[in-house]
Order: sequence, then C-alpha cells, then structure tokens
Amino acid sequence: MMSNNNDQRIDYVEFNVKDIQRSRDFYGKAFGWTFTDYGPQYCEFNDGRLSGGFAAGPARSGGGPFVILYADDLPATVKRVEEAGGTIVRPIYGFPGGRRFHFADPDGYELAVYTEDGSKE
Repeated sequence: MMSNNNDQRIDYVEFNVKDIQRSRDFYGKAFGWTFTDYGPQYCEFNDGRLSGGFAAGPARSGGGPFVILYADDLPATVKRVEEAGGTIVRPIYGFPGGRRFHFADPDGYELAVYTEDGSKE
C-alpha cells in the first residue's frame, strides 16, 4: 500500500449550518474564504490551505473539536469578525507562545484565532 503526505492528517472540516448563504457571507467577509456550491444543501469552502463544507441542517450545539485559525494581525481580525456579524466571546489574551481570541459565528460555533509571539498585536 502506497502512502502519501496526507496520510493520518486532518483532511476536511464540516459544519452543519441553518443558512448556507449566511455562513458563506460571514466566512467570506471575515476570512476571505472561497466557495463551491454542490446544490442547495451543501457548499464547500477553501481557506487556501484546508477545505471543508457547510451542510444545511440544524447547527450543532456545543461539543466537538475546537477549530483554531491563524492570523498575523489579531486586532484587525477581531474587527473583521465583528463587521461580518461574529461575536467575540473571549477577547485577545496571551498564552505560552502566542496570543488568541475566541468568537462565535452566526450559527453559534465557537472558534479561535491565534498568532505567535512576535506577530502584530
């Protein structure tokens, strides 16, 4: 059996969302993601490095993996998240090796954005 560089790595992240267009608008505006529609019930996103999808259905509440994004400039990213309709649930704080903040998207999913020490604050 041949192995490739993606063996044993996260390949895709999927979110159940109430409104696919609202999720496209939010993540496109806040993070510049691109999208491919696969009918009215599914939309794939790509952030330039990782792909995932928005599946129409009831949003999950709590639990599951915690998705963390990266940004060079946290304050500018906070502003973009808020302007796109997200809610900051934990303002920027330091941790060993960097700084981050947490936000809730329009469906209530909590995600974080981090930067390494030495990046723009």
